[in-house]
Amino acid sequence: MKRQVKAMKTVDLLVEEHKNIKRMLKVGRQIAIDIMNGANIDYDDFALIIDFIRNYADDHHHNKEEEVFFKKMKEELGEPMVSGPILAMFSEHDLGRLFVRNLEEALEEVKAGNNDAKVDVIANLIAYTDLLNRHIDKEDNTIYPYGENNLSKESLAEAEEKMQRLEQDAESKGVQKKYIDILVSLEKKYL
Repeated sequence: MKRQVKAMKTVDLLVEEHKNIKRMLKVGRQIAIDIMNGANIDYDDFALIIDFIRNYADDHHHNKEEEVFFKKMKEELGEPMVSGPILAMFSEHDLGRLFVRNLEEALEEVKAGNNDAKVDVIANLIAYTDLLNRHIDKEDNTIYPYGENNLSKESLAEAEEKMQRLEQDAESKGVQKKYIDILVSLEKKYL
């Protein structure tokens, strides 16, 4: 029997996903510390982390922010939201993507024998974890409550409906289960 996606308020769903992302950030930070202390790089684990970042944090989560909740805020609350806080959130999403690309390049350098590139692995991993922790704090404590308190009931209901469709589609593809399973396995190994 297929499990039904639990109906959840838009902001509650986004905050819940942030909790999972922050759990992965703890794993990443610990791996960076381990590498700094001489541990070998586990390329398979990094592939899982990058997969999680790209497909859970970015495609699954950021897509809902950018294409549903923030889009509603821009449409209804206007230019001050577009040119200020929302633009900052989009810029931070892009900066996070840059850190992940740089991380991948550094991993390839180390794999090719450039041991000095380990510093770039650590730097980009820590830069990403720091950026996302601060970013999540701003969204959870400022942007989301502002949207929730200032959007019309109609807009919130429309965002909720779109978000639930995206969640159900993702669940039918096993997205949430796959990435939570990856997260749990990496937490067991590193934390």
